Amino acid sequence: MSLESVIIDNVISWLLLLWGITLPIYLLLWAIGLTGFRQVTRFERYDTFYYKMNPVTKIVLGLVVTVIAAATIWWIGAILTAVLLLSYLTLKDGRRKFMLGLYITIMTVVGVTWTYAPYTPITYLETAGFHQFTVIWVWPSYFSVMGYLPDLTLQAVIYGIQISMRFTATILAALILIMTTTPSGILRALRKVGIPEEIIFALVVAMRTVPRIFDAMEVTVNSQFLRGLGSRSNKAFRPFYLIYAAIIATVPIFVYLLKGAKNTAISADTRAFRAYKYRTYLYPMTFSTIDYVTFGIMALGLVLMVVAILLGFGRPIPYTGF
Repeated sequence: MSLESVIIDNVISWLLLLWGITLPIYLLLWAIGLTGFRQVTRFERYDTFYYKMNPVTKIVLGLVVTVIAAATIWWIGAILTAVLLLSYLTLKDGRRKFMLGLYITIMTVVGVTWTYAPYTPITYLETAGFHQFTVIWVWPSYFSVMGYLPDLTLQAVIYGIQISMRFTATILAALILIMTTTPSGILRALRKVGIPEEIIFALVVAMRTVPRIFDAMEVTVNSQFLRGLGSRSNKAFRPFYLIYAAIIATVPIFVYLLKGAKNTAISADTRAFRAYKYRTYLYPMTFSTIDYVTFGIMALGLVLMVVAILLGFGRPIPYTGF
């Protein structure tokens, strides 16, 4: 092999490596951005069926989606992902939420695929049902330092995409719960199913804190750009300046969260949190027709999952030895 071919192979290998790393980062910072993450981690009041659904129903929906996606073949998870993603159109500012969900899905698929494909051995792929293999790229030998196998096969890439379908539906279902339910609604729902109040309190505080983190980060990062950060550089380097601005924003955000934690503690004390073993709520937790229909659909989905597994459409469990 000539020196020119070696150089070209190495350049292409590094471009492939950087593509698998930078595309999710690009979607995270550029396509979604801090504003997008704030939108998908914050409750906004609206009047479609997700908003009318009982929080318990949405929690169970997330669990059922996770079980079905994990226990069945990959294309069932892909169908669930498509259905949940289309349902984002019913949310407030539905088109924007749909695009954000699509970006998150693509980011997850690329990230998970690139996490599995270069490291999955042929024996593992054979156990998963692949028997013929097509090598699409041969990595330089020194890539083995990063754990890469010598050959990247088309089947390994397909396997990585199939694995990603275990994650996408679960992520979309979890975001639906967050975007359509108030923290107090989730608190009452978890209390209804018997979760200890200490755990519930921690989860609710986390739900209230995450949007605040993105708010504080957006303000701090925008302040850095208004002061001229990266103003003289090419626009292609803006994502790197965005990462740098987010890093130097860590200390102000940390101080902001500490002040917020103090206010949360005072609020919990003034409301007599844990003063009594049992507590009552102003709004009773009731189930509507939407909830019963959703429970029926979930029950049907679980039955179909069992049927699919019995028909051989279950998730293969490769034998890896002892």
